[in-house]
Amino acid sequence: MNVLADIVSANRAGLLRGIPSYCTAHPETLSAIFAAYRNDAAPILIEATCNQVNQFGGYTGMNAAGFRAFVENLASREGVDPARLILGGDHLGPNPWRGEPGEVAMTKARDMVAAYVAAGFTKIHLDASIACADDAALDEATMAARAAELCAVAEASGGADLCYVIGTEVPIPGGETEILDTLGVTAPEAAARTYELHREAFSARGLQAAFERVIGIVVQPGVDFGNAQVFAFAPEKAETLSRSVAALPGLVFEAHSTDYQPQRALSELVAAHFAILKVGPELTFAFRQAVTALAHIEATLNLAEPSRILDVIAAEMRANPRDWRAYVATGDREATMMLYGLSDRVRYYWPRPVVQGALQKLYANIASARPEPGLVAQFTGGLVEARGETAGLPRRVIDAMVGDVVRKYRAAAGD
Repeated sequence: MNVLADIVSANRAGLLRGIPSYCTAHPETLSAIFAAYRNDAAPILIEATCNQVNQFGGYTGMNAAGFRAFVENLASREGVDPARLILGGDHLGPNPWRGEPGEVAMTKARDMVAAYVAAGFTKIHLDASIACADDAALDEATMAARAAELCAVAEASGGADLCYVIGTEVPIPGGETEILDTLGVTAPEAAARTYELHREAFSARGLQAAFERVIGIVVQPGVDFGNAQVFAFAPEKAETLSRSVAALPGLVFEAHSTDYQPQRALSELVAAHFAILKVGPELTFAFRQAVTALAHIEATLNLAEPSRILDVIAAEMRANPRDWRAYVATGDREATMMLYGLSDRVRYYWPRPVVQGALQKLYANIASARPEPGLVAQFTGGLVEARGETAGLPRRVIDAMVGDVVRKYRAAAGD
């Protein structure tokens, strides 16, 4: 709470200060993130979404307590003190159960919030914007009232250690599913209305003290990405929104889907009071880049038993298209964009046993073959290792490529 409050205060005072929010549950990617923080003492914000992690396991199979243990174990293995971690819950609300009646979905959402807080998550994004099965129309006042209802549960479970983020005007999680021509920026009036409705809803439940711990509001600064496009931040389009933060006491903006923005744009976001920069698919995209580089190295080694990792992934994705079909356009570029699209739908397939088997085979092949430094450099963009010291090469390639993303975000946030 104090760390985030200090960052918010510094940013509102005009300093180039922010914090990246890493949204991934992929173990090797998380390990590479922690490796990038190993030699300093900066805080590390890791977030889980309501669909990833909930009391029923989410798509990761983990509840909140399990996710915390999982993340802390990875941090410890990388020599990072778990006390440096800030754990956040993203979009906590009825979304996973939106096909059920509102009261049923909200009961499950209340239980989920209580579990997150009990597990030690301290940054809570309250998001009740999703209409449930019996919601004919969901107005903003109802969204705020439901968010306050969830806040009351959090306060009963955790109290003064918590800080909150409100607001829901965000891009589609994981990237857009179709090509967009334009992208709007949240109107200052809309942000002010979200703030006021939540203030009133919290007050109606006697949660004024909790509302004083709201540190951020989610708005759309004009950044997004799809499988084959990126909307770069244009500071001039968000200038009026940026100035409006002065009228929102104690708050900064939180920017979602900032993946693939150049460092300059990320720095401009922080300067425009978007102090919390969420990134997810770009991290696992970098992991996939590292695996692809290793696969290309492997292909030059003339091995009797190659891993064929890229063929294995493609076959698994073809056999189970649910997690990529909506994001990839049909046509002659489908096979390529299925694997290399910016939405990185590949990330859903790494845990599958057949993919894990091929991946471990790739690592073993590279480690035992000891490829020459020049060959490594050809496919990794210049990562040259001394010959005879490449037993850990797969891990070093992964750390370097994921680490490049982490370093970009840290630099932009003034860390």
